[in-house]
Amino acid sequence: MPALSEVLTALDALWPAERAEGWDAVGTVCGDPAARVERVLFAVDPVQAVADEAVSLGADLLVTHHPLYLRGTTTVAASTFKGKVVHTLIRAGIALHVAHTNADTADPGVSDALAGALDLRITGPLVPDTTDPHGRRGLGRIGELPQPMTLAELTAYAAARLPATAQGIRAAGDPDRVIRTLAVSGGSGDSLFDAVRASGVDAFLTADLRHHPASEATQSVGAVPPALLDAAHWATEWPWCEQAAAQLDAVSDRHGWGLRTHVSRTVTDPWTAHAASAPLTPTHTTGAPR
Repeated sequence: MPALSEVLTALDALWPAERAEGWDAVGTVCGDPAARVERVLFAVDPVQAVADEAVSLGADLLVTHHPLYLRGTTTVAASTFKGKVVHTLIRAGIALHVAHTNADTADPGVSDALAGALDLRITGPLVPDTTDPHGRRGLGRIGELPQPMTLAELTAYAAARLPATAQGIRAAGDPDRVIRTLAVSGGSGDSLFDAVRASGVDAFLTADLRHHPASEATQSVGAVPPALLDAAHWATEWPWCEQAAAQLDAVSDRHGWGLRTHVSRTVTDPWTAHAASAPLTPTHTTGAPR
């Protein structure tokens, strides 16, 4: 079995910390570099349910996409939610490592896994990393659908292909519009609307779309604006866990480490219920619009 330090070196090679955004908090949160590693669990969120899952599994290392301490802290007291996670992991001898924005822009990265879940034929990054001479790294991916679909069909297709969440998939645009090309970005993607418009794709699938940016993105004078599909944040990033586990498996095979990798299927999306709104009725003259 390899030492934790050896596995972390491999993870840093896959997702170099220097490629993370300056505001991000990636890398190792806890763990003894000399400890031996046999089981590794991949998950999106370092929440208590995932920490408990790692303990039950007998994992030695937990790799998550989202940071535990993104904005820093002054305490790891177990009386706090995040402190309890740290105590749970350390008590069980489990290390925690984070690959966030450095995994977003990687080749392959988070959006490659999302594109793969939708069976897209990738043609390139949405926002290329100018430091990559091969032109494959960067935020988001642009791709072609396996066959043309209406927006309504694409919405149902995405809902069937991505992990199930209470939110499902929301769409903005003409439901009968035919979609052939699609840009995707795992996680919050409404900061990429300029790149989406410049790419000329028919539609854009991402998460956490806010009212005003989405409303403005659907308005245009002249060119038809891209349709929008809004998925749950967790659902757009979970496919990366399977991709990342496969990448570490390949490293383990090359080195003869015999690691056993696992992917958490615990749904950590915070939304737990959804009810469709009643149809709009023109007879309402008072109160909130319906």
